[in-house]
Amino acid sequence: MSSSDLDLRKLRYFVAVAEELNFGRAAQRLHIAQPVLSRQIRAFEDELGAQLFTRGSRGTQLTPAGTQLLQDAKVLLDEAKALRQRLSRVAAPTVTVTVGVMPGLRATAAAAAFEAAGSGRRAVVRQVSWNEQVEVVRNGGVDVVYAREPIDHRGLGTAPLLEEPLDAVLPADDPLADRASVRPADLASRLLLHDPAVLPGFKELAVPEQRWAPPRSTVHSVEDKLEHVAAREGFVVLPRSTTAYYRRPDVRVVPIDDLPTSQVTLIWNADVDNPVRDAFVAAALECRDDTI
Repeated sequence: MSSSDLDLRKLRYFVAVAEELNFGRAAQRLHIAQPVLSRQIRAFEDELGAQLFTRGSRGTQLTPAGTQLLQDAKVLLDEAKALRQRLSRVAAPTVTVTVGVMPGLRATAAAAAFEAAGSGRRAVVRQVSWNEQVEVVRNGGVDVVYAREPIDHRGLGTAPLLEEPLDAVLPADDPLADRASVRPADLASRLLLHDPAVLPGFKELAVPEQRWAPPRSTVHSVEDKLEHVAAREGFVVLPRSTTAYYRRPDVRVVPIDDLPTSQVTLIWNADVDNPVRDAFVAAALECRDDTI
């Protein structure tokens, strides 16, 4: 009899008896009546043409054929289980959530938790810039964004995620570059290369003569901002996770004292009912400590 003719149900019955060496306990484990199990094992022995158990005063024992079959049966049953799982994954419809993240933030742990919680789930993660973080949610480009405040919350679902300090990024040869920390007023004579309105509290804390100028309209990425700083055009203020991620020798990172923290918020289109997105949001909240 070839292995392809084996009845997997009877094979599972055999393994239960072989591991318990007691028909009564095996029947309880399988949730079937003991007489039914005994008949199934006898029928299995007849099909195989081999005695698998001896039954005597010493109780139920495996024969050499039974010992060999037990070894092989576990492999076969594991392979059958793996096959069913592979087929289930292929047959199950794939549900995808698209996730936007601001530079320095990580959605890796949340994506893994989301995908592990249900078959056919997939999280597609892409980086978004400050200028597009809200618009990509409103226009359906992504389902959810790890956004940085301040943002226009109108029409958005939101869930606060975390807060982190802000750092000044200065040219490497700036006199303030070796300071342990600076205050907003210390930076007043330097050109801020983006609108201070995007920095909570900065405008209120900086001295009135603080100079600022947004970079060229095509410059939105962190890499481009650092290029402007390295070229000694001015300085930028970035969240701690971003400055930790983007390191280069021609700029210096200096913590800013007395400045409100940068707030990270999950945002999504409140007008769109999306249970898959909601499941990802739940996973992201569970994994908030792994975001930075």
